[in-house]
Order: sequence, then C-alpha cells, then structure tokens
Amino acid sequence: MAQFLQFVFLGLSTGAVYAVLASSLVGVHAATGIINFAQGAFALWAVYVVAALRTDGTFVLPVGSLSLGTADHPTPMVVAAALGVGSAAAWSLLAHLLVFRPLRKAPVLAQVVASVGLMLFLQALVGLRFDTENLFATPLLPENTVTVAGATVNVSDLILAGVAIAVAVGLRAYFTLTTVGIATRAGSEDELAARLTGYSPDRLAAIVWVMTGAACGLIGVLAAYTIGLNETSYTFYVIPALAAALVGRLASFGVACAAGLVLGSFQAVILWADTKDFWPNWAQAGLGDAVPFVIIIIALFLLGGRIPARGSLGSVQMPAVTIPRIRLAPTLTVVAIALAAIVSTTGTWRFGVVTSIILSLIALSLVLLTGYLGQISLASMAFAGTSGFALSKLANNWHVPFPLGMIAAALVATALGILVGVPALRIRGAQLAVVTLAAALAIQGFVFNNPSLTPAQGNLIADPTLFGVDLGVRDGTDLVTLRFALMVLAVVAICTLGVMRIMGGATGRALLAVRSNERAAASVGIDVAKTKLLGFAVSAFLAGVGGCLIGYSRGQLSAGSFTVMIGLTVLAMTYVGGITSVTGAFIAGITGPLGVGYVFLNQTLELGEYYELIAAGVLLLMAVLNPVGVAGAITGTTHRLKAVIARRSGGEPAAAPAPGAQEKAAAHV
Repeated sequence: MAQFLQFVFLGLSTGAVYAVLASSLVGVHAATGIINFAQGAFALWAVYVVAALRTDGTFVLPVGSLSLGTADHPTPMVVAAALGVGSAAAWSLLAHLLVFRPLRKAPVLAQVVASVGLMLFLQALVGLRFDTENLFATPLLPENTVTVAGATVNVSDLILAGVAIAVAVGLRAYFTLTTVGIATRAGSEDELAARLTGYSPDRLAAIVWVMTGAACGLIGVLAAYTIGLNETSYTFYVIPALAAALVGRLASFGVACAAGLVLGSFQAVILWADTKDFWPNWAQAGLGDAVPFVIIIIALFLLGGRIPARGSLGSVQMPAVTIPRIRLAPTLTVVAIALAAIVSTTGTWRFGVVTSIILSLIALSLVLLTGYLGQISLASMAFAGTSGFALSKLANNWHVPFPLGMIAAALVATALGILVGVPALRIRGAQLAVVTLAAALAIQGFVFNNPSLTPAQGNLIADPTLFGVDLGVRDGTDLVTLRFALMVLAVVAICTLGVMRIMGGATGRALLAVRSNERAAASVGIDVAKTKLLGFAVSAFLAGVGGCLIGYSRGQLSAGSFTVMIGLTVLAMTYVGGITSVTGAFIAGITGPLGVGYVFLNQTLELGEYYELIAAGVLLLMAVLNPVGVAGAITGTTHRLKAVIARRSGGEPAAAPAPGAQEKAAAHV
C-alpha cells in the first residue's frame, strides 16, 4: 500500500502541469472562446529559457540572445525563473495580438489550424534556438521528503500541487469576484455590450492571455527538474490538460484542476501496475497516453450538451469549395508533369518526387474530410501508420500479395477511421479536433510505440510484385527505381480520380450539405450520421493507402515514420495549399515533409533544419491573412481576371463564387 501511495504522490508533479494548463485553457476559452492547442508550448519555451540561463547565463530570445552570466557564474535561479515566466507571458500576449485577435470572427477551422501552427512554430523554434541535448533543469523547489502513511513523498510534489490549486483559485476569483473579470466573460459573449459599458474586449482578453501564459510558464519552470526536459512532452501535455478542462466543461476551474491532478496520479499508478505480475504484457507501454483520449470521449459524450460553444447544427462559415470536375486535358497534363518529374530525376530528388505524390494522397484525405465535410481531423497520419503496420503483418506474416495486402491494410485503417469518427456524431469544430488529436497520440503511444505490437527494430515490408514484375523501391544503389515510382503514380492517380468522382457527385453534394447545415441537410432526407461516418471511412482509406505506399518506399517502418508531428505538418501544408481544393492537396504534397519542397530547401538552399519553422510560419500567415490557401487565392485571382477580360470585351462577367455558395446549393438538392 505504501508503494501504491508513493506512486500516487509521484504523479502529482505531472498532474500539476496538467492542472495549470487545464485551468489556463478554461480561462482562455472563457475570455475568447478559443481552444488553444499551443498552451503547453508557452511552458516549453519558459523551461528552456531557464535551463539556458542556469547553464551559461545566456538569455535566449527568438532572434539573438543576451549574456546575463557565465558557465561558472550562471544567472541566479530567481532571476532566471522570472525571465522564463515573463517570456511565456510575452509569447502568450503575442499569440493574442498577432494570431487570435485577427481570427476572433474567423471560421473554427482557421482558429484550430492557427493554434496548431503556433504549437509547431514554438516547438521548432525551441529546437533551433536552444542546445536541447545539453541543457538540463536545475532544482528550484526543496528536495527533501516527508513520510505520509508509510509512503515517502517529495515535498516538491506537494508544492507543485499547491501551486496548481492556487492558480485555479486565483483564476476563478478573477473571473467571478473582480469587475474586470466579469466584464471579460461578458465581453466574450457580447462584444458590443462590453464596449458600450466602456471596456475593450481585446484588452480584457489580453489580460487573460498574459495571466495564463505566465501561469503555464511558472508551473513548467517549477516542475522541470522533476519531470525532465523534453520538447515533445511539454508540447503535448496540452492533450491531458484538454481532457481535464473538458471534464470541467471548459467552465469550472476547480473541476479542471482536480481532474488534472487525478489524471497525473492515475498515469503514475499505471506505471506502478506495470511492475506487477498481474499486468498484461500488451499494456506495458502507451496505456497512459490512451487514458486522456478515453476521458475526452466520455466527457464530450456525457457533458457535451453543457460545454459552452459546443458545435451546433447551425451554419458554419468555412472557406469556399471548388467542386472538382474530371477533364481529360487537365488530368493528362498533371499526370504528364508528374511522369516527367519521375523520369528526369534520380536519387534523393526522385525520392522527394515520390514522397510528394504519396503525401498528396494523404492531404487529399484531409481535403475530403475537413474541407468538404467540415470535420476537423488531426489523426490522418495515425490512420496512415495503422495501415502501414497492418501491411507489414499481412505481407510478411501472412504473405498477402500486392495489391490485395495494401487494400486489406487500408480497410483496417478505414475501420479505425469509423471508430474515431463516431464522436463526430455528437460533436464538431474545435472539440472534434481535440478528440482526433488525442486519438492520434493514443494510437502513437499505445500501438506504434508498444513493443508488444510494434517491435523496436521496426517492421519489415516485403517489396511489392505484380504478375511476376518486381516493383521494389530499391535496386542496388538505385534509391528509388523507376518501376516503383510509376506504381506509386498509378495508385495515387486512381485514388485521386475516384475521390474526385465522389466529390463531384451526389455524395459530394451530401458532404457539402452536412458541412453547411446539418439540420437543413437532414430536412431534405440526407442521413447526417451515415454521411459523416462515410466521410471518415473514405478519408481513412485514402490515408491508409498513403501509409502503405510510405511503407513500401521505406522497406521498413518504425514509430518515427508516422509521428503526430508529421501529421500536423501535413495538415499545415494542406491548409496552406487549400483545404477545400484538390489542387491544394497537390500543393501540400509538394511542400510536405521529405517532399520536393523539403529536398529543395535541404539540397539546394541547405535550409532543411528550418523546414518545420518555415512550414509553421507560413501556416500562421495563411491562417491570418489568406484563409483560402494558395489554391483558393489562385482561383480568386482567376475569377477576377476573367471578370476584367469580360468587362473589356463588353460581355457580362461571371460572378465569383461566394463562400458557402456551393454548400447552400447542395443543401437544397
């Protein structure tokens, strides 16, 4: 029993981080209505600022640095902690001023991708600006212990829990007992009323952003020595925090704080159970990562009706859609360009071309699900990875030949996509994005990183053959064979044309109708639930085929092939290209990870290490300045040019499509 209690208390350090992040998420949501996926990234920056100051006295800034000490005489801990907390508050304020304030009336999709982009940007910036491998946290809290019911408990863990409770109490007091706090809540619901009473909603929101950013920085700095430094961990602590915040219905600071502390302790108890003989082998890794996903699902299903700003059945503003039409000349032109790129390249460049073709298919799955159906999914790479690992089992263990093995593996991803899509029957918008991101992390931790399911040495994938022809990716020193590249092009072309037929037909109109207004779609006989699940199924199948092609191109898969960060980067590039356009998927493939754009940055400009930072930065600019993406901008420019030409020729110009016009028309079909 003493050992059990000891693990319960050990979990309080991580639980305190969850609790403060959860309280901060509740505060930001109460002030702005935004669910901020980058909340943990603010703490990440603060932690590394303090680590650098305590190592050699360097105060690292986004650009440049200041020397506030030396390796022999580092910056005093109190000063370093203050600078770390202040830097987190500064990043939070900048996020409000430069990103979220311009997007306060934007579609939920723009807010979600901007939040994800900010998270990616800060994590990439930390990796570039700090020597992450050689920085270590130093203790700020007492290192002594006390005995509680026979268990040895760190005093620092108790202090961290107390700080988390104090932050929750302080935020609740601010929002309920102060005039400014009450005005903040009122302003988030009715900006005009707040302005009429003399308050600026933007300034009120800025105060909350600064407070929550500072709180996240503080708990990160205090807990860093106990839980260690890790770029990815701090970034994704936001998922357990979101689980705790949703338990509190995004409204209760106390419940969110308590849920965060309990969740941290529960995950520690799972680690304790892992040491026992009764614990099954298959649950010895990743189960703690799956717990937040389960909590989020339960919270949204049981409490969803009482969560503020929950996705409704009303109209949802989304970028305009250009319905694809399969035309012979443009289709042959695109295929010819891809074929020429394959034939004219070798080695790394051909690998980049093939990767871009594959990524365009995964991006197309996002175009279908998010752009056409309006369901914001962050789990596309999890579906791709599931299919890739399934292919390894099918091809190597059961000797299922190509292409049957690829189709069967993609169907496994389809089943998982339907399972993840079930919550979409009740929720949508930013909360669905939370569910899918939590699902992606759960799959990554519980499946991809589980030695019982995925060997640490990786999963070999046999080379595909068709009618006796070897379609393997490598042949001697040839990095990518021409046969393999042509096979990839053929598979992606067939899938793309099939999806374009779906988008341009009755099913596509049903998807658009559901995206526009679920209630209106149901009134004209469209089965909303069936349509949503169909969208998730087709999207997961496309991602699954892409995952199989990635597996064939690597010859061996590991957990690193399908990380959540890669999936988020693909989403970023799809949004930049145009989330509602097939052309946007092609652009996303070209600019995606390890694609042609990456090869160009790495080989020609020697800027490969800046790829993630550039991708995230471009995403932020697009989300704020050009939400329709590159493809949408090209389409808009084309319409304007046609209008100018028509006016000069004396004809009647065709009107450019208004946002949502296609959906409104589809709703009446």
